[in-house]
Amino acid sequence: PTAAVAGEEVVAPMPGKVLQLKVSEGDSVKEGDTLLILEAMKMENEIIANASGSIKKIIAAVNDMVDTGDVLMVIG
Repeated sequence: PTAAVAGEEVVAPMPGKVLQLKVSEGDSVKEGDTLLILEAMKMENEIIANASGSIKKIIAAVNDMVDTGDVLMVIG
């Protein structure tokens, strides 16, 4: 999927399954905050914010299978 929203894209660092979203669209986040939990190779990995701002768009949904580089959400 591609994001049509300007901002900082949060991308999947590895292939896996989205287990849990920790934020909602419109939430304010700081760099380093946990955004979602990605299961990869039977391990739960925290995906953290790469910038401070607000969540402009969430593209990934719980139980989605994602590949490396897929855009998960956009921080603006």
